[in-house]
Amino acid sequence: MPQQIRRVLVRSIDDITVEQIPAPVAGDGELLVRTTVVGVCGSDTHAALGHHPFMSLPYRPGHEAVGVVAAVGTGNGAEAFAPGDRVIIEPNLFCGQCPQCRSGRYNICQELKVFGCQTPGAMTDLFTIPADRVHRVPEGMTDIEAALVEPLATPVHAVAKSGDLTGRSVVVLGAGPIGLFVLAAARQAGAAKIAVTDLLPDKRDRALRLGADAALPADAPDLTAQAHAALGGPADVIFDCVAREQSMAQAIDLVTKGGTIIVVGVGAAGTTPIRLDLVQDREIRIEGTLMYTADDYRTAISLIASGAVDTDEIVTATFPLEEAAKAFTASLAPEHVKVLVTVDVP
Repeated sequence: MPQQIRRVLVRSIDDITVEQIPAPVAGDGELLVRTTVVGVCGSDTHAALGHHPFMSLPYRPGHEAVGVVAAVGTGNGAEAFAPGDRVIIEPNLFCGQCPQCRSGRYNICQELKVFGCQTPGAMTDLFTIPADRVHRVPEGMTDIEAALVEPLATPVHAVAKSGDLTGRSVVVLGAGPIGLFVLAAARQAGAAKIAVTDLLPDKRDRALRLGADAALPADAPDLTAQAHAALGGPADVIFDCVAREQSMAQAIDLVTKGGTIIVVGVGAAGTTPIRLDLVQDREIRIEGTLMYTADDYRTAISLIASGAVDTDEIVTATFPLEEAAKAFTASLAPEHVKVLVTVDVP
């Protein structure tokens, strides 16, 4: 094992460096994992810009991670793994004791921390993580495909929260990575018609290639009329992957009476005005969704293994670890969907 390893440090979007630190050692119940691929998430860029409500600078990123077990600690499930096992990280670190954890909803643990967000992450050569926070990569799945499991699991969870989508109509607000994954998850869950909105024509075109029935300009003055025409009426479910005042106003206009709005995007800190009179009068349900649980991970793994996600459409750039700063910059560019950082043995 090396004595020193590389790890990415983000102080701001303009100050992303690679630091040298002592190599970690697996403790009780932990795995030492060598990173192979790690994604740059929208949460990462929001944090780097100083806009994320729950992440502080500086931080050490890497929660969308794939790697190979390098060493195994003792006890607490670690012995179920062996060096050479390929694994995907499930990064939610939870207490296991609060009412939410005891009911199985550990994704909203009262003490929740996220590996790579509130703790140092996997954008590094080696890292340690509790053995119960990893899933094995299935045989035949590439590391690039496996790197999409974590970002897909959040939309899978959001779709599950919306109820049975069989035969229902859906609008997805925002055609970024999360919106496109919601499109895939909603289609697999049985949605009959799906419209996607975005400001950018290229993103709308990609949504159509990935199976949307309609892709509409988010700033169209007659967006509601266009969506109703495409879907044959108001939508049963809206997935707001933008989470801003304008998108929430659109969601309330687009959803049918008695319909559901699922907030998937990370909203800005502070208040967001909404039309409570319409929410009340139309019996609209608005529900937030955060991360995922192991069941969502298993579903996401199955979806990717089945070919339901077009990896070539989603992964638009890769960079080596030493060029992590370029990866963050690329992630902010509108032409990119998912940017990955690859980690070779130094």
